[in-house]
Parts: sequence; C-alpha cells; structure tokens
Amino acid sequence: MQIGVIGGSQCDSNIAEIAYHVGREIGKRGAVLICGGLGGVMESAARGVVEEGGIAVGIIPTYSKGDANKFIEIAITTGLGHARNVIIVSSSDGLIAIGGEYGTLSEIAFALKMGKPIVGIKTWDIPGIIKAETAREAVEVLFRIIKKGDIKYGGS
Repeated sequence: MQIGVIGGSQCDSNIAEIAYHVGREIGKRGAVLICGGLGGVMESAARGVVEEGGIAVGIIPTYSKGDANKFIEIAITTGLGHARNVIIVSSSDGLIAIGGEYGTLSEIAFALKMGKPIVGIKTWDIPGIIKAETAREAVEVLFRIIKKGDIKYGGS
C-alpha cells in the first residue's frame, strides 16, 4: 500500500509532531510513504516511517535529488515544481493531509477529483475530507477505507 502524506514545507512543532506520528503509524503497517520530499510535514512524516523500518519516497519538485530531506530513501526528481502534486496524489492509494496551505489544497483537490480517499488533521475544511483528531485515528480510518474499497468522492 502507498500512502500519501501532504502538508506544508514549513510548519509549527505541533503539526510536525502529528506528521511524525502519522509516519510511524504508516511504517508500523508496512506501507510505503509517498510525499513531496521536502521539509515540514513531509520531513517529519518521512522520519517517522523510516524509524519504523518503512520506506519514504519523495516526489521532488526539482531536478536535484540533493533537495530531498535526509529521510527520503527514494527520491524521484521531476523538475515540475508544484505540478508534481499530481504525481504525489496519483501514486497514492489514499492520502492524509496535515495542516498545509495552497499546495496542500491543490493536492486535496486532485485527490477528490481522482476519487482517492483523504483523511485530514488540522487541515482545510472541505466536503470529502474525512476528519481525524489523531495520527493513529487518521491512519486506521484510511487503511480501513482502502481495504474495503469504500471510496465515496471524486471522479467527476
């Protein structure tokens, strides 16, 4: 299973802590983390997944693997800037949005359009996002939806 974690490249310590625990929960379940590969939420989630023995894949907006954070094990360079958000979403079976700004909003929109389940913690309040309060709850809900194939949004 490939789980996308999306959120800001800069975030406060509370959001970073949530992202770290989301990454740990993903790693405990043996899933692969897909993210944008930079700092903030992406780095915290990658750190969590790697510490649990999981794999962190970064879809990098530049042509340089060196731009990836130090926890990214597989860096896919694109040179696409924010357009790489489509690749993050399309490569994920489901996504967890944590905080975030307009880049995260674009990923949420792509996820809903593609019919991908998306769980949110302290993020945009948009119909179609399943709200969660904790990292564990977010990951449990997302895994349950993916396993059941119970996707209710998107595709139009």
